[in-house]
Amino acid sequence: MRIDRGWWVIFTLLAVAVFAVPALAQQPAEPSSAAPAAPAATPTTPPKPKPKPKPAAPKPAAAPAAKPASPAAAAAGGAQPKLLGQYGEWGAYTASPAGKKVCFAIAKPTSSVTNPPNRPRNPVYTFISTRPADKVTNEVSIIIGYPFKPGTEASADIGSTSFALYTQQDGAWIKNAADEANMVSAMRGGDTMVVKGASAKGTQTTDTFTLKGVSQALDRLAQECK
Repeated sequence: MRIDRGWWVIFTLLAVAVFAVPALAQQPAEPSSAAPAAPAATPTTPPKPKPKPKPAAPKPAAAPAAKPASPAAAAAGGAQPKLLGQYGEWGAYTASPAGKKVCFAIAKPTSSVTNPPNRPRNPVYTFISTRPADKVTNEVSIIIGYPFKPGTEASADIGSTSFALYTQQDGAWIKNAADEANMVSAMRGGDTMVVKGASAKGTQTTDTFTLKGVSQALDRLAQECK
């Protein structure tokens, strides 16, 4: 089954929330390097003393502000991903965007190569999602970090087996839905998955994902999303 665009947007936002790096704390300002100002001249006539101000009435303590949700979580229907377990490079998570529970395993590639080299890209992720409300189990999706060249396929090589991937915008899914279970089985028993594709600008990409820990992550999803 191919993921619909609404879920694709949500998964993209959940990936941002999962891998978001907290902003650095603001550093204290450096002392000014300007020369100190000269002291003011002493007035010839002493100033008149000012009357002491009346003490102001104490203000009631303000209630602590609620911690805002991350922008990505807010955009994904208020869903904040909850880590179920980390297994090697694969994290198992659950979330409930718009009240629909979803469980997913997610990982980033251990290496990424572009040809021509050093072409800029957005982050790359592989999702394996289970959505009980949609009766979807272990659906493989790849966020590739750039718009694919329209009308082209990508590939995912696991060991000696190659799986053709349908592409649309920045996403890729198994082309033949009947092969998805075979792909997941190959991921469980494999060492690496190598994803190759081409961008709309002609850049060739090769992303390598380690598969160590994916079996444990999927087993944890099966316990959480039955």
